[in-house]
Amino acid sequence: MMPSIMRKQQVHKLLRSNSSMNASCSSDASTDSTQSRASTGRISRRSAPTLARTKHYGSRVDKVVVVGDHSEQQVCDDVKRRCAWITPNTDPCYVAFHDEEWGVPVYDDKKLFELLSLSTALAELTWPVILNRRHLFREVFQDFDPINVSKLNEKKIATPGCSASSLLSEVKLRGIIENARHTCKIIKEFGSFNKYIWVFVNHRPTVGQFRYPRQVPIRTSKADMISKDLVRRGFRGVGPTVVYSFMQVAGITNDHLTSCFRYQECIAAVDAKDNYEARADGKLPQDPNDLSLAIAIDDLTLSSD
Repeated sequence: MMPSIMRKQQVHKLLRSNSSMNASCSSDASTDSTQSRASTGRISRRSAPTLARTKHYGSRVDKVVVVGDHSEQQVCDDVKRRCAWITPNTDPCYVAFHDEEWGVPVYDDKKLFELLSLSTALAELTWPVILNRRHLFREVFQDFDPINVSKLNEKKIATPGCSASSLLSEVKLRGIIENARHTCKIIKEFGSFNKYIWVFVNHRPTVGQFRYPRQVPIRTSKADMISKDLVRRGFRGVGPTVVYSFMQVAGITNDHLTSCFRYQECIAAVDAKDNYEARADGKLPQDPNDLSLAIAIDDLTLSSD
């Protein structure tokens, strides 16, 4: 009898020991689970909320996510939504180019010739590289004055070791000089390069109305038409793809995505120019603000007399 009683007591001790170990393991598992949730970013409600921010450059919208509080707040007031090809890794020089120049209608002959020349350089360089060397391009090509560029010595500018040779190949350098000569001929024929190039779109930019980058074309029938005419006139390196890039940057076409803040701004700039010219031609009544300003200036003149 005694041995059986002793065996029962030993069994009870083992059971108590196992129960204690299970409780300890359960407590450890709970602690590990809490640490695991913290490492994945899911913090308990008692913890102070932290803000997870995503910086916005492209088509994504900034969000401020309050972790642990299960709430999200979109921040749109102070965020500029840009075209999707502008990313957090985009060169700041190209971001500024997108925000200030790309898609803005250009009517100045020197600026148009500059943008056409830089567009031909896209066959060898990217826009960020071109923009970072833009000061060198302007120095070599006399601020892209077509008359001055047309007088440059092709052999001298393409000489190995000179500053121009570090920018582009000899073929492209000679092409820009040759294009300057034909630009001067167009200016003589039409009065300006501006009048010649804008007539292809009836003096008003085409608007793409694209929502996604994949919808933006690399060439159009209009670009084909301009390219053929430029080639017929003797221009070099002006294929349809290059011409369409030129049309985009010169604002001849507005290919900003509809979600981009520059899309509406470029349209507004065109409308403002049209209204100004219409008032100047007497087709629209003068802006009351302009009229009141003119009256105030006349009154000031009379009182001073």
